[in-house]
Amino acid sequence: MGYMPAITLGQTCVMPLIGMGTAAYPPSDVETAKNAIVEAIRAGYRHFDTAFAYRSEQPLGEAIAEALRLGLIKSRDELFITTKLWCSFGHRDQVVPAIKLSLQNLQLEYVDLYLIHWPIRLTQHINSTPVPKDHIVPMDIKSVWEGMEECQKLGFTKAIGVSNFSCRKLDELLSVAQIPPAVNQVEMNPLWNQKQLREFCKEKGIHVTAYSPLGANGTKWGDNRIVECDVLDEIAKARGKTTAQVSLRWVYEQGVSIVTKSFNKQRMRENLGIFDWSLTEEESNKINQLPQRKGVTMASILGPHDLVLEIDAEI
Repeated sequence: MGYMPAITLGQTCVMPLIGMGTAAYPPSDVETAKNAIVEAIRAGYRHFDTAFAYRSEQPLGEAIAEALRLGLIKSRDELFITTKLWCSFGHRDQVVPAIKLSLQNLQLEYVDLYLIHWPIRLTQHINSTPVPKDHIVPMDIKSVWEGMEECQKLGFTKAIGVSNFSCRKLDELLSVAQIPPAVNQVEMNPLWNQKQLREFCKEKGIHVTAYSPLGANGTKWGDNRIVECDVLDEIAKARGKTTAQVSLRWVYEQGVSIVTKSFNKQRMRENLGIFDWSLTEEESNKINQLPQRKGVTMASILGPHDLVLEIDAEI
């Protein structure tokens, strides 16, 4: 395994700065996902990102067991595992049962990081999207965060954080939190650079993790803007790199960690090859001047309801 930089969350929670995402669209079958994750462990990944909503907790758990059996890792402690509280569990009394369910799916005693998936609550479990408007209500962030803090105090997770939170939502959370969020996982790439949010998080001591660093091409919420970006392509050709590597390197140089998803063995390894070179100032400036547009919206997944659109509009 090559060099893998990491960041320490809190006192002892060490998170590798590049991780493998497991959200696939359409969802992969258990065996396909499991085999891809085992291959990723073999390639050197030690950070894996899942969520109840992705339906990938079970294959990740099976892959961890298989990696231990094969001797690819000696202990579960060698891995950093993130999962997320889904919106249908967004109630104080449901947070601890939800992480217990995730741990059961993962066949683990603890996760390293537990995140609130979206700052919204669904009043019913859903099996398809978009969601009827009357199932979507505001999340009581204070009480749900109390549940997240309890998960950490009980030892079910080493650290807690959020995903898809705007500056406004983070402000609301920080005003009531006893344990501040360690991480905010958000969409970030050269075409949605999250500059304002990153500056806010840095000021508040919250680490940012980037998902969809390559634009989530091939999903219903992503597109090909990154992989077909002329500026990134020109830099890649000049440097003998792939467009994906240039994008990932730029994201990494912004001081954030990365969750990137590929089940392709070659691309999996290529995505790790971003630490032994750097972008020039001129290259970075070119990337920084790219036009900005948000790619992932809740409305594209849950439906264009008023509350959803209001949250999507927040920075």
